[in-house]
Amino acid sequence: MGVSRLDVFYRRLLLTKLFIGGWGKPEDLKRIFEFRKIIGDRERCRSLVPEDYPVNINKTEEHIDCHIHDGFFISPLEHLVPGILPAEAVKARFQFIVPKRWQKNRPVCIHLAGTGDHSFWRRRTLMARPMIKEAGMASLLLENPYYGYRKPKDQLRSSLKNVSDLFVMGGALILESTVLLRWLEREGYWPLGMTGISMGGYMASLAVTNWPKPIPLIPCLSWSTASSVFTTGVLSKAVKWTELEKQYAINSVYEEEIIKLLDYCGADSFKMGPDFSKNVDSLHLLGLSGDVRASLGQNSKAGGEAEAGRSLLIGAGPKEGGARVDQLFSSGNSNGRSLGRPSLYANSILHGKKTDFAKCYRPSLHRESISFMKAVMDECTHMANFSVPVDTSLIVVVQAKEDAYIPRTGVLSLQEIWPGCEVRYLNGGHISAYLFKQNVFRRAIYDTFERFCLKYPNMH
Repeated sequence: MGVSRLDVFYRRLLLTKLFIGGWGKPEDLKRIFEFRKIIGDRERCRSLVPEDYPVNINKTEEHIDCHIHDGFFISPLEHLVPGILPAEAVKARFQFIVPKRWQKNRPVCIHLAGTGDHSFWRRRTLMARPMIKEAGMASLLLENPYYGYRKPKDQLRSSLKNVSDLFVMGGALILESTVLLRWLEREGYWPLGMTGISMGGYMASLAVTNWPKPIPLIPCLSWSTASSVFTTGVLSKAVKWTELEKQYAINSVYEEEIIKLLDYCGADSFKMGPDFSKNVDSLHLLGLSGDVRASLGQNSKAGGEAEAGRSLLIGAGPKEGGARVDQLFSSGNSNGRSLGRPSLYANSILHGKKTDFAKCYRPSLHRESISFMKAVMDECTHMANFSVPVDTSLIVVVQAKEDAYIPRTGVLSLQEIWPGCEVRYLNGGHISAYLFKQNVFRRAIYDTFERFCLKYPNMH
């Protein structure tokens, strides 16, 4: 199946770049990856959010068909990983749209925001208000960290400044969704479910992996991992790779320390062994001596093929024996302090000079940066790195066949990760589905909620 021309064209209209600040502080990445190991295991985080976590309603508006409540609470992430959220994002804001007349039960669907969906107007107009009219279903709209009132002052529109910001957003939304689900339970609403479009679908999926009960989940225009979105999808063209490559080359902490914290090793993780020989064969491009290449080769023959291949693919040399490739261009430690004279390549980047060495090495560094991006994205966004939802038969995924934003090639499918889930396909691409298929998304929500009520009629 090809990709949508509209998706490609629409991406070209948007000139802003993603991750202009780079990867994020190494210390923040380390804290995020360690926290991911906890939050990825549902049993380990049962008590992270207290049952009676405080939620406040500070404004209520009456409309013809509904009441709209504005509320807020402090993100639990601020308590669990202090200082990781920007100050503007610590207070989580939401809007709760409740019908004046319920048709059956008191169902509530939580909607998480997609890329660029600031504040609540879009979700309220396109999803929540029609859902009241069509099904008498309430909607709770949570504002994402880094969006709307929660947007850092130095962030340009929806363009996250650092790669780490996406992971912080995900961790915060998992915990904040737990707060809201528990609050809704205390208030007597039932059944409860979660949905989202595009990035909102990813985040809703992550949140449900952490919920200890069966729950309807309807992720729309999202898939199993965000790694392909930023490495092979049309959004990869919006990534500021030059900044990411520069930081990866200059600061050795990414290849020496960060990579060791990554656990994800699924069938679609970046493979090391098969690429090792290709990397060794290409070492002559770096100007390495025969002795260095021989040393690297001996290390692999001694039984370290996978480790050596892994290191080379992401820009580090073998741990033992032989010279380290990264010494050729690494000039900073984890604190950014100089480890000596910067390498020729580092100098060429910092001072804007192009040398023969820089021209020769740049393609390899770009591949390494993409591999590192895939690795860190899979670590924090791949559904296989999180618990399987309690009942996968309550998951209905809506996908666009020609989606250029969410590539499905080369990554594990959600059916493989969550056996029993249903996937519905729409004709067309990401943008056309987002603009014109909201009714299909709503139908999937109604169907999933009905399936839940039939299967668990006595849960409330």
